[in-house]
Order: sequence, then C-alpha cells, then structure tokens
Amino acid sequence: MVHWIYSESGEDSMFMGEFQHNIDTKGRIIVPAKFREGLGDTFVLTRGLDQCLFAYPMTEWRILEEKLKKLPLTKKDARAFTRFFFSGAVECEVDKQGRVNIAQPLRNFANLEKECVVIGVSNRIEFWAKDKWETYFEESEESFAEIAENMMDFDI
Repeated sequence: MVHWIYSESGEDSMFMGEFQHNIDTKGRIIVPAKFREGLGDTFVLTRGLDQCLFAYPMTEWRILEEKLKKLPLTKKDARAFTRFFFSGAVECEVDKQGRVNIAQPLRNFANLEKECVVIGVSNRIEFWAKDKWETYFEESEESFAEIAENMMDFDI
C-alpha cells in the first residue's frame, strides 16, 4: 500500500510503499493518489541514482538544492554530480487524471517503456522500469544483512 504519512503536528513526514503502473506511449504515468498529496501542485523530477528517476516536493528540492550549492566548485566529483542532477531536472505537475508526463530524455535514462514501479523513499518518490527494480531488489535483498551492517556506521 502507498502512503504519505503525516506527523501528529500535521506536517508532512515521509513517502513509503510500492505501486505498479504502466507508462503510456505519450510518456504519462499515474502517480498514486497518496503520493500526489505529498508532492503538491508542482514538484521536481530528475535523474536519480541506480538508473531510476527521483521526484521531490518543492520544499525537499529546495533543501537539496541548498546542500548542493555548498559543494566545493573546485572538486571535480562535486561539479559532475551537480551537473548530472540539475541538468536532468524538470518541474512537473500532475494532470486531472493523476498522471505525470515524463520527458523523453528522462524516460530514456531510466528505460521507462511500459511496466513501471513507483516507490516511496522517505522524502522522495522514485520511478523505476519494472525489470530494473526487480533486478535491483533481488540483488539488494541477497546482501541486505551486509548493507544493514554497513548502515550501523550511520547510527541506524
């Protein structure tokens, strides 16, 4: 089940869950209703990591933008990451049918052709080609214990 969770204070707190939808020939895909609430009227869609797309509510995008602005311009990796992330970013809206139109370059990047998976990941949602998600999930599931152990360094 897909959720946008609200805290007791009424402030938004996180996206979570997994949904499967098809992308149509015009590049439109349904955004789950609970996710639409959290994304707001406009949101930012960009190239993500692991060959998926990231969608951020505007408030989260601004927080991320401020952090990326602080990266040192003198560091090659910082410049490359910032270019990669911002050059693919587009502001999006959900239409009256609950769909978002994903630009062709972003569809190409994430190999979104037909079957897709939309997942909630805390402060963002991700769009995956179904086969890529299944492969990623299977590979990650096999090493989940090791990944969890490595996360201990981050006090998780």
